[in-house]
Amino acid sequence: MSADQQVTYSEDDLLLFGQLMDKYGEMLIRLSYTYVRDRQVSEDIVQDVFLKAYEKRNNFKGNSSYKTYLYRLTINRCYDYLRSWSYKNTVLSDKIFEFLKISDQNTEAKVIYDDDRTQIGKEILALPVKYREVIVLFYYKDCGIDEISNLLDCTPNTVKTRLRRGREKLKGKLMGLERGIWE
Repeated sequence: MSADQQVTYSEDDLLLFGQLMDKYGEMLIRLSYTYVRDRQVSEDIVQDVFLKAYEKRNNFKGNSSYKTYLYRLTINRCYDYLRSWSYKNTVLSDKIFEFLKISDQNTEAKVIYDDDRTQIGKEILALPVKYREVIVLFYYKDCGIDEISNLLDCTPNTVKTRLRRGREKLKGKLMGLERGIWE
């Protein structure tokens, strides 16, 4: 398509697209955040996902729900981002910045930082991706084992194993944290 050609969309197409964004947008941003850990990047990824889903709307075969289809697109786009040079460069810069910032925290910020719910969330985000994704999809997105299996393109037994191992890792981290608080 040349630069002077315009693509036109019907009002029905645009209305449907808006409804999908309203229905699934925030859910996909939260899913994306569990992978990339950056709200702005998550929003960009979800925007890309919706654009791609809209452009390829005629390719959707209906083998799964549209929600599952959007989850799969989002997870794939997150993987692409995590493999990118910009992500690797940003992570290194952020780690250096956090190291320098730790000594400047005041007492109030430390108390807020240590809030239990925040700590659990941080521990989940610290898990390796293969455990983090199944825990988030199962507990926070209410996906069943079979749905997660389809989303991640693995067997249901693999999903169960990752859930079990992820819970064990999380339990170990949280038990260690609890001992450190009360000792």
